[in-house]
Amino acid sequence: MGRTSKDKRDVYYRLAKENGWRARSAFKLLQLDEEFQLFQGVTRAVDLCAAPGSWSQVLSQKIGGQGSGHVVAVDLQAMAPIPGVLQIQGDITQLSTAKEIIQHFEGCPADLVVCDGAPDVTGLHDVDEYMQAQLLLAALNIATHVLKPGGCFVAKIFRGRDVTLIYSQLRVFFSSVLCAKPRSSRNSSIEAFAVCQGYDPPQGFLPDLTKPLLDHSYDPDFNQLDGPTRIIVPFVTCGDLSSYDSDRSYPLDLEDGSEYKYTPPTQPPISPPYQEACTLKKKGRLAKEIRSQDCPINTVDTLSQPLAAPQRHTMLASEVEDSEMNCSP
Repeated sequence: MGRTSKDKRDVYYRLAKENGWRARSAFKLLQLDEEFQLFQGVTRAVDLCAAPGSWSQVLSQKIGGQGSGHVVAVDLQAMAPIPGVLQIQGDITQLSTAKEIIQHFEGCPADLVVCDGAPDVTGLHDVDEYMQAQLLLAALNIATHVLKPGGCFVAKIFRGRDVTLIYSQLRVFFSSVLCAKPRSSRNSSIEAFAVCQGYDPPQGFLPDLTKPLLDHSYDPDFNQLDGPTRIIVPFVTCGDLSSYDSDRSYPLDLEDGSEYKYTPPTQPPISPPYQEACTLKKKGRLAKEIRSQDCPINTVDTLSQPLAAPQRHTMLASEVEDSEMNCSP
C-alpha cells in the first residue's frame, strides 16, 4: 500500500493533516464544542493525557488566542511544543501534578478539564472497558483538585455493560452528565465522550489522591445503584450528520480536477513506544527465522525412538503499524 492509502480510507486523518492538526481527534473536540459550547467563558483549561497534542492545539486556538487564556497540557510522554500551551510531563495520579497545574494558573482553579486518553486496547472488550474506566476515574480525581465549582469535565469513555456505574459516579459530582458521540468518531468504535457540566461536589467531600475514588460513602442518597434506580444518561450525536462519514472511504479526486498532493503529518510522534520495533523492522530483524540446530542444547534426553529431522521454527512478532501520526479510534 502507498502512503496515500490511509488518506483514502480515513477522510478525517487526511483533513487533519491538511488543516495542520496533529491528529484526527481534533475534530472530535471541535464537534463537541459545537454541540455544548464548551469554550464559552473559559479562560483556564487543562488537557490530560494530551500527547500528541491535537486537543491542546484546539484549546490553544479557542482559549489561548483570547489573550488572557491559559492552557496546561499533561502527559507522561514528551510532546512537541505548542504555542500558548504550558506542558507538564507528569503522572495524573500524583498530587504534585495537580499542584503544578494550579501553580501555572497562579492559584486559580480551571474552568475546563478534558481528557482524550485511552489505554493500549487488547481487543478483549471487558478488559478494555475496565482499563478505560480506571483512566477516566484517574482524570476525574485530578479534576476534583483543579476544577472550579460550575466547571466542565469532558473525558473519553468506552460504552459497555457496566457503563452505568461510571455515569452514577460522575453524577455525584456534576449536575449534568451526557454521553456524546462526535461525527468524526467511528461508528464501529465503542468510544464516546462523557460531557459533565456544573461541577458541584457533595458537601464534605475532600479531594484526596491517596484514597480510592467515588465509593458512594458520602451520603446514602448519593448511592444511585440500589435497586431499580440505575442512571439513564442521554445519548447525543455531535457534528453535522451530512458531513463526512468516519467509517467510509473517500476518493482522492479533487473537485476542481487538480491532482491530489500528499500531505505529511503535522508533527511526527516524539519517542513513540513502537520506535524500537520500527528500527528492527527496517533492519529486517523484527521477525527472524531460527532453526533448531542453531540453538545450543545443554541437555540431550535419551529417547527410545530416533530423532526426527530438524524442523524450522519461526518467531512471530506482532505486526507493528508504522503510522505517521497518532490517530485515535
